[in-house]
Amino acid sequence: MSRSKLTKKELKEKLMNYLRSHARESFTLKQLFSALHITAHPAKLLLVDILNELLDEEQIFRNYEGAIALNGKTDQMAIGTFCRTAGGRNFVDLDDGTGVCVYDGDTLRALNGDRVKVSLFARRKTSDRQYAEVVEILERSDKPVVGELQVGHGVAFLTRRDDVLPFDVFIPVDKLKGGKDGDKALVQIIDWPENSRNPIGRVKEVLGKTGENETEMHAILAEYGLPYTYPKEVEKAANAISDAFTEADLAGREDFRSVTTFTIDPRDAKDFDDALSIRVKEKGKGRNQDKTIYEVGVHIADVSHYVTEGSIIDKEAEKRATSIYLVDRTIPMLPERLCNYICSLRPDEDKLAFSVVFDMDENARVYASRIVHTIIRSNRRFTYEEVQDILEQNGEADDIEGHIPVAADKRTGEYCNELIALNRMAHRLKADRMSSGAIDFDREEVRFEIDEKGHPVSVYFKVAKDANKLIEEFMLLANRTVAESVGKVKKGEKAKTLPYRIHDLPDPNKLENLAQFVGRFKYNVITQGTKTQVAKSINRLLRDVKGDKIQNLVENVSLRAMMKARYSVHNIGHYGLAFDYYTHFTSPIRRYPDLMVHRLLTRYAEGGNSASQKKYEGLCEHSSAMEQLATSAERASIKYKQVEYLADKIGEEFDARISGVTEAGIYAEINENKCEGFINVRSLADEPFDFDEKGYCLIGHRSHHRFTIGDDIRIRVSRANLYHKSLDFEFISKIKK
Repeated sequence: MSRSKLTKKELKEKLMNYLRSHARESFTLKQLFSALHITAHPAKLLLVDILNELLDEEQIFRNYEGAIALNGKTDQMAIGTFCRTAGGRNFVDLDDGTGVCVYDGDTLRALNGDRVKVSLFARRKTSDRQYAEVVEILERSDKPVVGELQVGHGVAFLTRRDDVLPFDVFIPVDKLKGGKDGDKALVQIIDWPENSRNPIGRVKEVLGKTGENETEMHAILAEYGLPYTYPKEVEKAANAISDAFTEADLAGREDFRSVTTFTIDPRDAKDFDDALSIRVKEKGKGRNQDKTIYEVGVHIADVSHYVTEGSIIDKEAEKRATSIYLVDRTIPMLPERLCNYICSLRPDEDKLAFSVVFDMDENARVYASRIVHTIIRSNRRFTYEEVQDILEQNGEADDIEGHIPVAADKRTGEYCNELIALNRMAHRLKADRMSSGAIDFDREEVRFEIDEKGHPVSVYFKVAKDANKLIEEFMLLANRTVAESVGKVKKGEKAKTLPYRIHDLPDPNKLENLAQFVGRFKYNVITQGTKTQVAKSINRLLRDVKGDKIQNLVENVSLRAMMKARYSVHNIGHYGLAFDYYTHFTSPIRRYPDLMVHRLLTRYAEGGNSASQKKYEGLCEHSSAMEQLATSAERASIKYKQVEYLADKIGEEFDARISGVTEAGIYAEINENKCEGFINVRSLADEPFDFDEKGYCLIGHRSHHRFTIGDDIRIRVSRANLYHKSLDFEFISKIKK
């Protein structure tokens, strides 16, 4: 046999088939040459090359005598959900919460979402990864597949340009549902005969022509199993809801319609689910003449009044669990009539609300609080920008260096006194949180200006300023107060069921990795001590790194060390906020857990028994999962728009900063728009490069030129792949500072 008769892939498959059929045996190299009938020297070298790769991948191992054997399975079986990534890697999320890797030859043709039984391989001491083989497909996933239709000559297939789907899906022409060549479609796999290379599917929905904005946004949502349309019957039910109040609706509600009240939201917002009211309750007297007591109301849309538990609207909201915010649109949790009209706290309209009312001074000391149903009337709809302008022109914005507050009798702007009082309280609230060990991740967010066709025409960055933080601090205060009202009970008493927003302590291993990583750049973070000490150390790191060329990277690594916040009825506190009790109460228009909390508060206020922990924990788990999917879809839409934005700029040059280094090349982020692209190592210079993993750099083999994280470089945009949401850059030169 010669090398030309078998490709490397074919020889590898032949070897693995032989080893699997002799799974309990081991072989010397000479025995393998003989068993596979390999005589030619090139073929022998090829087999040695394959064996070395398989040893690295731990599909095979050498026993104590040096002989080759299959990395055999244990007798241990497990059940889980199969997943294949866009990069073509397979793994199974086991039901016990762990994950195992699966080689391509061991998948049994499982597809994303399939429930499978696996046989676990013996774990190797040299690897942290556990491998397994799929031995049975227990249940095929009913999740549709998104891809592009290829139709012609009487046959049709759904294809993908990534590795999520290892085979094209064959579609009988009578199941195309009007789909045409080049359309993006949602396809349901209906069969996969054992003797067929390709699964068989039917078009469930045609999303539109590939490349069109509407099509691509719908495709992103479909990819994550998220809705992009609203059921007609649910909209019909919402349209039948009256916005008029009856005497019964107002019974037992506190009337705040005469109290100064306003909303503060993004300029493009339509669903105003929170408002603030403020009035002086008690003027300072005598020695305490500077201590004015204010009554501050945090008023939240009373969605639970209109959306009754178990109704068709409620079931749809429960299923969605959250509104989804893509670059160019919002996919609401509730029908438009409710979220943008009836429940929205629009100015100059009487609205039903659920409120947390505080008696507090300007130093944010809370003397009393109550949680009550109310009726309110917003006097003014502010945007964040309008409030920020008022704070700045009165010298009250911390964002402005060297700001000097304007004298009280010289202040200008609508409701300036009320806004300034609230802003000062918000500053104290944040200062108190930080001193208790809250972590301050204050990062820029990428935003796009979109034209009428959904095409990105410019990039800007959303930065949280005083106006944003004003709202944030009062929402945090309300959420914490609500959680404490139910969860904080006397010793010996049992708290009633409530969905909490919980955040666990950082992963110790990831925290240690963070410390080692920042240590290479001469920064420090402690990993031992009280949780407050560790939190303050992370805050110091985030402050110290501001303005450094590695700021973005350190912030990313720090974020990855944190656990994800989630919902649960089992309270463990919120580490990131440094709160022992915390929940979500302030956004029932766009988050289902808030709606659950509203209902339970009403139930308990009326003397009701504690709700079922099992029922609400299930709802919490579902809400957490849907939140993660919505976040992933939002990120995918941002990445798509970044690539689309630069697709118009092929050949243009930009200043950038190296944001990542791998053996294959470097990642660079353009300074002016934060779009990140890849530069292949082969295009850096006419020489090989060595990868220094510990130093996060590539070093030229001959010249010793270094490419390190944080280096400033000049790049040219060379390729924008919308399908993969990826960008390729060309390296031009280093920028000397």
